[in-house]
Amino acid sequence: MEPILSVLTGIFLAIAVYLLLSKFIVRMLLGVAILGNAVNLLIFTSGRIMREVPPVIGAGLDVPAGPTANPLPQALILTAIVISFSFFAFLLVLSWRAYVDLKFDSTDAMRVAEPDDDTLPPLGY
Repeated sequence: MEPILSVLTGIFLAIAVYLLLSKFIVRMLLGVAILGNAVNLLIFTSGRIMREVPPVIGAGLDVPAGPTANPLPQALILTAIVISFSFFAFLLVLSWRAYVDLKFDSTDAMRVAEPDDDTLPPLGY
């Protein structure tokens, strides 16, 4: 199961990088969402997937009797889901405000700091 999830994580990462390199904001937002899911899947895969043995230490033992699933990555994933959702919501609102103010979805057209007119900057004071 781990090799399949590792390949799926690589595919998610490749898709996320491709979407993040786009010049359209909606594609960038989808890339951020897919990147968050890819990282969560990577953490989950690194924590050993074993459905047969729960991560419970038996009575009278200090350590588990055999190989078990690691519960720490699962707890980290729950935290990462909340953080990535709030980050995505912030980026969604930020991109919506940029679209409403500038009327463009393309980052090439959003050049407020670099206007298109060819006036030279002041050469002296």
